[in-house]
Amino acid sequence: MKVTVTSLELKGPIKFFALSYRAMKIISQLKRTTCVEYRSTGFWTKHYTMSLWNNEEDLKAFARSGEHLEAMKHSKEIARVIRTYTYDSDALPSWKEGKNLLLEKGKVLTFK
Repeated sequence: MKVTVTSLELKGPIKFFALSYRAMKIISQLKRTTCVEYRSTGFWTKHYTMSLWNNEEDLKAFARSGEHLEAMKHSKEIARVIRTYTYDSDALPSWKEGKNLLLEKGKVLTFK
């Protein structure tokens, strides 16, 4: 199975509204997939998600389509930094472990 952990640091607190709007659409898309488990947390300008997938193909199909793809195209408008890390596991990590994995091993995208 595949786990993906993501963090998003917004450019400012006002960008939370744009994030919320996109997140609603993405979660609606996610509910129509084979995602095994999903969690999210965050406050103010730091937000995190983690998801568990049966295989990499299902994960990539979700990430590269629909509302998620549309949000990725516009991520530089609301985010300052995005971190992602995908790895093999049969369960989602704790939030502490997931955040540490992002800092230690995550791919970092930075926008100005």
